[in-house]
Order: sequence, then C-alpha cells, then structure tokens
Amino acid sequence: MAIGLDEAIAAGDGRVAVRTPRSYASVLAMLALVLMALLASGCAIQTPALLAQTPAGLPGRVELADTPFFPDDSHFCGPAALATALSAAGLPTRPEDLVGRVFLPGREGSLQIEMLAGARRSGAVATLIPGTLEALLRELAAGNPVVVLQNLGLSWAPSWHYAVAVGYDLDAGTMLLRSGPMQRQALALRTFEHTWQRGGHWAFVTLPPGTLAATASEAEATSALVAFERSAPPAASATAYRAGLQRWPHSYTLEMGLGNASHAAGDLPGAEAAFGRAADTHDQAAAHNNRARVLLELDRPAAARQAAQRGLAVAGPLRATLLDTLQAIDARGPAPAH
Repeated sequence: MAIGLDEAIAAGDGRVAVRTPRSYASVLAMLALVLMALLASGCAIQTPALLAQTPAGLPGRVELADTPFFPDDSHFCGPAALATALSAAGLPTRPEDLVGRVFLPGREGSLQIEMLAGARRSGAVATLIPGTLEALLRELAAGNPVVVLQNLGLSWAPSWHYAVAVGYDLDAGTMLLRSGPMQRQALALRTFEHTWQRGGHWAFVTLPPGTLAATASEAEATSALVAFERSAPPAASATAYRAGLQRWPHSYTLEMGLGNASHAAGDLPGAEAAFGRAADTHDQAAAHNNRARVLLELDRPAAARQAAQRGLAVAGPLRATLLDTLQAIDARGPAPAH
C-alpha cells in the first residue's frame, strides 16, 4: 500500500469565538477604553522601536487600496474579514457565502480554526504569520492583506474582533484596516498593536496556490500546505507544494506532499520524480515504498523492485508495508519485452 503524508501536522487552531461590536459608536468607545488601559499598563510593545528605526527594506508607507470592502455591523466580522482576504487573493467571495462555513450561531462568532479551514475550503492557502509587527508590515509590503484578531475590550472584559490590515503609515504612526463598518480605519499603530497583542498576535494571510506568505516560517508554511491538500483539488495542491519546494528545496514533507498530490492528479511521472527525490535525499522507507508503487503503476517492475529493496533496508516499523509492496511486484511478474 502507498503511505500517505502524515496528517498529524497541526493546521493551526484556536478556540476563540469572535464577534464584532454592534455599532460604530461601540467601536470607538471600546478603543477609548483600550487606549486608557494602554496608558495605564505600560506593557512592552514593539511600536516605539519600529518607529524609531524602520527595518531594512521596509517601505515607510503602504496602502492596498484595491482591497475589497464588505461592511459589517453585526456578529459576522469573521465572514466579512475572510471574504475581504479571499476576494483580494483573486477568489471572489461574499460574506454570506461563508456564514455557514465559519460562523457558529451558538457562540455568535467564528473560531480561529474555522477561519483557516474556511479559507482553505474556498481554494486559498491560509498561512499563519509570525506574531510580530514587522512580519505583519512585511506582508503588507508584499501586497498581502492580513486577517488579524483583535481584542477591542479589556483582558477582564474581552471583545473579540476580526479585521483586515490593508496598509500602514510609519510617519503618521498608523495602521490601516478594513474593520466592521469602517472601510479605512486609520488606527494609531500603538493602539492597534495593543489590541492585537490582546488577541494573541494571531494573524494569517490567504493566497492562491503557488504563492507563499512572505514571512511564514518553513514549519507554518508546511503546515498550511498540508492542510490545504486535505480539501483542495490535487492539481492545485501540487502547484502549492511546488511553490513551497522552490523556497525550501530540501523539505521531505513538501516533496512527499508533491508526490501524493501528483499521484492523485494522475501525473504518475511527476509523482515518481517527487518520491524519487525524497528517497534519494532522505533515504526514508515511506519515500522508497511510494516510489516503488508508482513505478509498478508505470509498468516498470524491475525499477520498482529496486526501490522497494532500498526501502526494506531502512524499513524499521514499515517492514510489513515494504514486504507487501514486494509481493505486489512479484505478482505482476516481469515487464513484457518490447
């Protein structure tokens, strides 16, 4: 049997059900409370250092003005924010299309894990980014709107809210957001960071297959691509894995993912090549086994036997699987003479 990619890689989760404040006035009131709490707390944030010295290569001002806007003044900040990000990624979506996917009526909000899953089911690669202000600004500079989780209330009286960061101005010290009923909220960077900090610095980008988040780590990008494969068409998954391998060419997980996606898409030569690279580079039993299985499908039993025997030499707990593969090769018999 072929061995599938390990499904245990975390897809990212969270258990906060998020709803937006009900009115523009309530947003302003809550932000005023946050600002007062900030002034009183003195908690360490990244804004002062970033404004004092702009990180290398980061523009002073970015605004993704073409980002769509879906005004919301209800419980549906999750669907509205996700529709904004998906539409900006070239996947036109309306908030009402997402309500059944990401909104939990019993909790009047959207869980973080449902936001990620909803993006992937809509055809996007949803990737968590590092929880730093610099990473968020670099994504914006790369042209990627960022879905952020804010707590517009206080630690003892939270008011969870999803918004989409669409720009910043370091000279003015502001973050630009699509937020609830506000198409262009210019929020003081220090206040934004405080609300984001209270949301656990949680943020993600949604991108079409073949495009990677600018700042994602290899671990987060790999997790996102594996999670995307679970609901995406095989050809789209293969495209996404190829993009990952361009950045991390020695990744065993990405190579195996490409092999599995290519096989599912009916691209047997592409699958054999991917499993072959994984086997030759990492000498893992699963890669040898999968390569042998694909070679057998390609009617190359001699090469399949060689791959299976290489796998058997390092089989460990997969010994029974490799023996099954060898048995299948024996049952096929020699390739017909040409």
